[in-house]
Amino acid sequence: MTRKILISACLMGQPVRYNGSAKPLVHEAVARWREEGRLVVFCPELAGGFAVPRPPAEIERALDGSDVLDGSARVVEPSGRDVSQGFIEGARRALDVARTNGCRHALLIDGSPSCGSGFLYDGSFSGARHQGEGVTAAYLRRHGIAVFSHVEVDRLEKALEEEEAGSR
Repeated sequence: MTRKILISACLMGQPVRYNGSAKPLVHEAVARWREEGRLVVFCPELAGGFAVPRPPAEIERALDGSDVLDGSARVVEPSGRDVSQGFIEGARRALDVARTNGCRHALLIDGSPSCGSGFLYDGSFSGARHQGEGVTAAYLRRHGIAVFSHVEVDRLEKALEEEEAGSR
């Protein structure tokens, strides 16, 4: 069975990032998955009601998406405005789309307060990073979706091959 993969829209060249840019991911496996119709392109921040462009946002106090979901941290803009609810709504919609399309894996852009799965910015808006996951990545993982960052395509490809070999 050929599995579908939820993928960050910015990785597919869509200009949906906070500053109106994209982060196209060029990789042979991603191109093949696109040709095979396996990719489900999604931006949780747009789904959460944010516009393009929009102010940058970070999770405060070097915490992460799990803390936001648990209510012990907020996603804030540089002005201090709390935008957590939009990020949580985007995560919920990402899970709905993943489930509707039978996605058991997600390939997300790292560093994002939504999609980051390895690192995030620390909430100081200084460019400082720390290990952690964004709101969507945390929410998907809590609900059994395997999350991979954009630098882990080879690892995702191997996981898919092993899973598909095991289902034959």
